[in-house]
Amino acid sequence: MAYSCKTPADVLRVVADDQIEMIDLRFTDLPGLWQHFSVPPRALDAESFSAGIGFDGSSIRGFQEIQESDMLVVPDPETAFLDPFAEARTLVLICDIRDPVAASPYSRDVRYVARKAETYLAGTGIGDTAYLGPELEHFVFDGVRYDQGTNYGFYEIAAREANWDARQSEGNGPGHKLRAKEGYFPTPPADALSDARASMARILEEIGIAVEAHHHEVAAGGQGEIDMRFTTLTRMADNVMIYKHVVKNEARRRGMTATFMPKPLFGDNGSGMHVHQSLWQDGRPLFAGDGYAGSSELMRHYIGGLLVHAPALLAICAPTVNSYRRLVPGFEAPVNLGYSQRNRSAACRIPVYSPDPRAKRVEFRCPDPACNPYLAFAAMLMAGLDGIRRRLDPGEPIDENLYELSPEKRAAIPSTPASLEAALDALEADHAFLLEGGVFTPDVIETYLAYKRAREIDEIRLRPHPYEFVLYYDV
Repeated sequence: MAYSCKTPADVLRVVADDQIEMIDLRFTDLPGLWQHFSVPPRALDAESFSAGIGFDGSSIRGFQEIQESDMLVVPDPETAFLDPFAEARTLVLICDIRDPVAASPYSRDVRYVARKAETYLAGTGIGDTAYLGPELEHFVFDGVRYDQGTNYGFYEIAAREANWDARQSEGNGPGHKLRAKEGYFPTPPADALSDARASMARILEEIGIAVEAHHHEVAAGGQGEIDMRFTTLTRMADNVMIYKHVVKNEARRRGMTATFMPKPLFGDNGSGMHVHQSLWQDGRPLFAGDGYAGSSELMRHYIGGLLVHAPALLAICAPTVNSYRRLVPGFEAPVNLGYSQRNRSAACRIPVYSPDPRAKRVEFRCPDPACNPYLAFAAMLMAGLDGIRRRLDPGEPIDENLYELSPEKRAAIPSTPASLEAALDALEADHAFLLEGGVFTPDVIETYLAYKRAREIDEIRLRPHPYEFVLYYDV
């Protein structure tokens, strides 16, 4: 159920009027997973929205060390919604993080980073609003089994609609199977998950998140997409976290498992998160003009920023070892750092569905849904703004099939990093643009790099595939 709360008093009125039984306080850790703890309604009062509620920050990934563990969550009244999956009548509040000693917002609070990015945009005079519309792809599997020990390692996936799951040892095997890379837009019964996605979309609408469409995606093993209507940067990052919560829990309620892991299946398409973005000023779209594909000069400089900083961006926007199983040629993955109006093999695409200036936007196709949306959206905006500030030229558009170019032409087009390690090295070398206006701080960059190198790269070196699946399937 959606609420239109604006103030703490609005929230407290909802708690009383709707007989709320539990308050769930949620926030996002540095890697990008939702965390939560719950309090009874009597523990929430007007002061909670200013003084905050205490928790142990040393147990949260990327936050505090054990000797400085005390932290505060500060609920945002405007984020209130009724959790559709909780047994008790539970009101969810998304929270900001505060350091009780410094009495200030916490520098590694990813939501704070996103809000600072929006403030920085307004301060540049370039625009006052950034709109983002991500397309999160995901898989829904019927069953997942995995383990890894000293002398063995395995994972097994069951998906009722995939042709590799056609031979079943028990019961009658249903037909209407999808072959690899042939999952785009089939109707039921081949699309066995249409009802599940419709239910997910309905729940999102009830929570207050506008849905534009849902459909099956290219991969055969249960890949789908639900498109949310664009909104402002921080609010859209909130919506991404809600979207993941709904998809995972509705799948679980139906006895299935949903994952946003970028590449869970060998030999089939992976899951991306193409991010549509545009800048506005005083209600006027700034990306529309009379240039290539109806673009403005400002938009082309924004694209220039995305392309120049793409290797560093991908450390945040494609943030797992598994992300670089997806970013390979041949699976619609945008490994080519160029731009085009219709070419989906380019990193940046300018959609031409509508001539309406309000629809003019750039789609950055490299990110995947394993990313932290607060950091990813903020980083993309900062890269685009750097491109505008420095008047970066994105070069000539590429309207040919990049995979069919001659080796000489293809060699002239830069490519995305081939590994997370290379992307992290790029971020370490190129992050000054993120520090502008104090949006990202050095400790955020340093902590992020250290976490990724120690927690993911080093662990997977020590415990190779299939530990990668064990580590990432529950993203």
